[in-house]
Amino acid sequence: MTAAVVLMAYGSPDRIDDVAAYYADIRGGRPVRPELLADLTERYRRLGIEDSNPLNEITERVRAALQDELGVAVFTGMKHWRPRIADAAEAAVGTGAQTIAGLVLAPHYSRLSIGGYREQLEEAVAGRADVVFVDSWHTEPGFVELLADRVRGTPAHVVFTAHSLPARILEEGDPYQDQLFQTSDLVAKAAGLRDVSFSYQSESPTGEPWLQPDILDHLEALHDRGVDDVLVCPVGFVADHLEIRWDLDTEAQERSAELGMRLARIEMPNDDPAFVSTLATIVRRTLAVPSKA
Repeated sequence: MTAAVVLMAYGSPDRIDDVAAYYADIRGGRPVRPELLADLTERYRRLGIEDSNPLNEITERVRAALQDELGVAVFTGMKHWRPRIADAAEAAVGTGAQTIAGLVLAPHYSRLSIGGYREQLEEAVAGRADVVFVDSWHTEPGFVELLADRVRGTPAHVVFTAHSLPARILEEGDPYQDQLFQTSDLVAKAAGLRDVSFSYQSESPTGEPWLQPDILDHLEALHDRGVDDVLVCPVGFVADHLEIRWDLDTEAQERSAELGMRLARIEMPNDDPAFVSTLATIVRRTLAVPSKA
């Protein structure tokens, strides 16, 4: 069996001048509010992203390391930027691969997120190869242990975080929140932690209720309980990007400083060899499973 891998991520603009096109892609044709575009642009500018984006370089390092680990072609496909998932699928098909494994750099399944990646990949492949897709890998032992290593022995209160989504997913029976809680519980048990909690971050201004509590509100609640030392462990993210560098390293840090609290976060998996090895394990197992596409 010849195989290839499409490694997928949300995407990020290459430079500051790309932010408008990037945000328009995220909006999917819906109107772009000028003040929101200006706010997003300023966030990237404050993170020092002008002519190049080091955040995209992390994804490329993961792709290259995974390709070396697996010994098969791995192509990056972005949901909202270049190279697109369709571009990656075309390149994978072009290798003559009979089977294409689809893996998203996000451990937890939601129809609103991972479901969209899967749809794009399968449409792009269009029956020219078998697609085996990893819907979630939130209990993968290597991933759990990697996070546990980063929080084990800390005296701080550990807050697990993930990207919030519209609260209506709960009524739809979406497994996203349950999977997040499961990962957090596994990490806490593996690390021997008892002083833990969970919060969401990165809510978008869509005008509808989103999953709560938000990290900024949660910090205030912890402060009111007398907690003054917090270690943030993002379980829903695997790399440094805007939601880490801005939402946690900037906004949450500013809020904690206002409250007189100490806040730190774990080092993200990024291209850590242990993380790449875990991704390789997932892909190898997936390629051994007959296609359901």
